[in-house]
Parts: sequence; C-alpha cells; structure tokens
Amino acid sequence: MNFTETEIPGVVIVEAAPRRDARGAFARLYCPEEFAAAGIAFTSTQINLSGNPARHTLRGMHFQRSPEAEAKLVRVVRGAAYDVALDLRPGSPTRLRWVGVELTAGNMRALFLPEGVAHGFLTLEPDTDMLYQMGRPYRPGFEDGVRWDDPAFGISWPYPPAVMSARDAAYPDFAAR
Repeated sequence: MNFTETEIPGVVIVEAAPRRDARGAFARLYCPEEFAAAGIAFTSTQINLSGNPARHTLRGMHFQRSPEAEAKLVRVVRGAAYDVALDLRPGSPTRLRWVGVELTAGNMRALFLPEGVAHGFLTLEPDTDMLYQMGRPYRPGFEDGVRWDDPAFGISWPYPPAVMSARDAAYPDFAAR
C-alpha cells in the first residue's frame, strides 16, 4: 500500500498496490501493521456499505460527536465518487478546510479520515457502492453533520447533487452553531 498525506494533517490517501496477472488482480486493502508503519493508529472494528443507485447522490457532511468520534477508512467498491474530508477539529491549523479526492472501484484508492473530520461524498456514476471501515462501533445519539454547501467551508463539488436526504439539506449554517 502507498500512503499519501493530504494538506489536512491525518487525512491520508491510501492506494492499493495490486499484483496483476492473467487472472486479474489481487490487492491488500487494509493491514494494521502497514497502517502503523505509516503512522496511522487505526483498527477496523465495524464495516458498513452505502449503496447509491443514482448518479449525483450526495451523502454528508457527517461525523460523530465526542466522546464517540469515529475514524474511518472509506473506499468505492463499485462505481465512482467524489469524496470530501472536512476538518472540524478544534485547534487544528487546518480547521474548516476541506480536501476532495476521486475514489473509483478501478483506482482502488481509499481515504482515511481521523476523528473530528467530517465526511461526505457525491456519486459520479449510478450504482456506486461505498465501503466504510470504522474505528469504533456506531453509537446512536452522537451523529451530527454540517451542510454540504455551507459558505463557511466553500466546498467545490464537481456537480450539483440530484439526490440527498432532507436532513443533509437542512443542517443550519455553521456560523450559527
């Protein structure tokens, strides 16, 4: 695996290094020892799958509040998505900055997001499936989010969303929190 830091400390692009032959490809997607060697303390305790039948479906920007904040490793296993990490950590030098990465089943990239970083994505193809490896089990009552188009962040999405939940569309302005 190859690990590439982004401009947000702790947010890392993880690229598989597939071995290819006449049968196809085989790639390691997660190994705690390789993550630790790259300086990432992460153990996957729960795996979730988000199925998205429509192109330009937006999910986000979601996070879990402390003390149940979650680190996560996300990847597309079918289709393609524009994936966004938004730094909401108090005291972080990159607080309120974001980074976007195109994840596809073909490029086998993943994005690691530490605790305190909100996550969202916009599907670029129909029938896009996103796999989440979580650093802790989900705890109800701690879920939160910020609006995908909040001017406090200025996230530049490649397309306007065609499908999103009422909850994701209705988060209040971050400045009003």
